[in-house]
Amino acid sequence: MNVSSPIPHKKARIEIIPLIDIMFFLLASFMMVSLSQTTMKGMKVNLPIGSSGQTQSKKDYVSLSVDKDGYYYFDKTRIALEEILPKLKQIYATAPEAKIFIRADRDALHGNVTRMLDQIRSSGFTKLSFEIKSEATQGIPGGPQ
Repeated sequence: MNVSSPIPHKKARIEIIPLIDIMFFLLASFMMVSLSQTTMKGMKVNLPIGSSGQTQSKKDYVSLSVDKDGYYYFDKTRIALEEILPKLKQIYATAPEAKIFIRADRDALHGNVTRMLDQIRSSGFTKLSFEIKSEATQGIPGGPQ
């Protein structure tokens, strides 16, 4: 005997629109998190502006900085000029393909930057880059000022 139920039977449906909304939310969230995990190893200095700069990948790199007062920094640690060469030789022994990014303040003395460059070249590194601000990002809201 077949007894019918007073509650109408509906077939199950999967609503696709809420799933799409959730997927877009997750995609945007993961993108924002991955962008915020970029770390800057060098000291914050007032970089000069240049028109010929190109963006480079910063994998396996060392950041050396000199500020306007003539202090040297290895990544974000203050270091004496005489300590740069032994530290770079130690890194060169383990990673000779590492890149050196030089961050010099716009108001830094040319002689201070030259002395640091001499230490870098004496260590054996050949891949050197000077960090500058790009003219293209000067007018962009939220870009470097």
